[in-house]
Amino acid sequence: MAILTFLIIAWVLTLFNFEKLVIQAFKELFGKDITKATYYFLFLAIGIFGEIVLLLQGTYSEYFLRG
Repeated sequence: MAILTFLIIAWVLTLFNFEKLVIQAFKELFGKDITKATYYFLFLAIGIFGEIVLLLQGTYSEYFLRG
């Protein structure tokens, strides 16, 4: 669920041109040009990390143990 949430957040922020800010920040901080695909991949990676954290905290244990 966190993956989908972060992708929706990325899409909503795109409506306010936030991706341009992120792309420019990457260019200035790291000297690398990135695309919108990388912008969405960053949010996807954050969502995956969030899912892993939730899994390790035991949030999903009730779903796996229902049987």
